[in-house]
Amino acid sequence: MRHNTVRRRLASITALLVAISGLMVAVAGPAAAAPGDNGDDGEGAPKSLIQQLEAASKGFVEAKEALELSRKRQTQLAARVKQLDAELGPRQAAIDEIVQQSYRTGRLGPMTALLTASSSGSFLDRAETLETVAVKENAAVADLKANRDAQQRAKLAIDAEVRNQVKQVNLMAKRKVQAEAALKAANTGGDADEPSDKQAGSSDKATAAPRNKDGSLPNEGCTENDPTTNGCITPRMLHALKQAQADGFTRYVACFRHQNSGEHPKGQACDFAAEKKGFGGVASGGDKAYGTDLANYFINNSSRLGVLYVIWFKRIWLPSSGWKAYSRGNGDPSSDHTNHVHLSVR
Repeated sequence: MRHNTVRRRLASITALLVAISGLMVAVAGPAAAAPGDNGDDGEGAPKSLIQQLEAASKGFVEAKEALELSRKRQTQLAARVKQLDAELGPRQAAIDEIVQQSYRTGRLGPMTALLTASSSGSFLDRAETLETVAVKENAAVADLKANRDAQQRAKLAIDAEVRNQVKQVNLMAKRKVQAEAALKAANTGGDADEPSDKQAGSSDKATAAPRNKDGSLPNEGCTENDPTTNGCITPRMLHALKQAQADGFTRYVACFRHQNSGEHPKGQACDFAAEKKGFGGVASGGDKAYGTDLANYFINNSSRLGVLYVIWFKRIWLPSSGWKAYSRGNGDPSSDHTNHVHLSVR
């Protein structure tokens, strides 16, 4: 009887130790929490850092696009100046011919027409000729003046575009420093190599998101139903999501969510899981390669899709700086972005 009691106590103690051991393993292991859980309330970083990265990246991209538009306008203006130069020669030649004719025959003025006329009819004929010559001369002079004025305006416009380009280049440099300084202040942001499972990434080209007539991206609100949640996303975010899915990136996605900072509550961000069914542990093997391909896809199509930044595997890709270290998470796969690719668009 006593031996049975001892055995039962030993069995109870053993079961308790096993339970405690299992609990310790469960606590120590990484949690397969979805993004936004475990205290991650802003893309795995403090609100202030996210706001600075958002402002810096948006400012950089807008300055870059303004620079590209300015260069296009400069090219168009240069072509216009070349055209005006080609037109200037014939117009100047017309003036020269009138001057030479007047020099050879003598300028026919009203007094000359009157004194040399043999009759009233002859005077009227000469007066009509005088008027015709005057009209031609005035037209030629007006054409020449208009041509030179147009040249001057085009050249001044080119100068203005050059000044604008200098301004945009300086602004891009300023935004680059702003983003990198924000990362450095948060004890992250060192240089980071591109995730190297598949360096080339996808070569597919996404269809460009709709733009304004001047080439800029329109301001958008959270007006579209989010197909991944009960929330909303912007038309541009929906476009990027559909483009990625059309190019074969069809694994689990979650976009809108309520949080204190970042683009998710604005409908301007989506989290693309590396695993097929949801947000699991740290991605490895084919899952990690999938995430790397997807990150590279967004980067390769950043201008077409209006990408603000991409986060993947403790790295952040910024339009101004490329890949930077990004390790302000809570140590779990979701806040460290080792189980999903985060995409933010403008």
